[in-house]
Amino acid sequence: MNRTIKRLMLIFAGAFALSVVGVVVYQVGWAMPGQACEARGDWWDWRGRTCARPVLISDITGRVIDTPEQRKAAKEHAARIRAAAAPAP
Repeated sequence: MNRTIKRLMLIFAGAFALSVVGVVVYQVGWAMPGQACEARGDWWDWRGRTCARPVLISDITGRVIDTPEQRKAAKEHAARIRAAAAPAP
């Protein structure tokens, strides 16, 4: 009986240790980088662990923003992105 209890104790201790290691790997590998990426205003892809910066469609297509309202909105958005990406002093 004593041998069975020791064996069960080792099995549960091993399962606990593996679960703690799993939680630490998840926190360091996925959760913390994701929070840092989203704090900068970027997009976090948890599947590929990729931090991507949003890109304006006009930058990809080369289409000109022709109305003054749209131009002003695009400049304000770009300024907000630059301000969020700038390192804090």
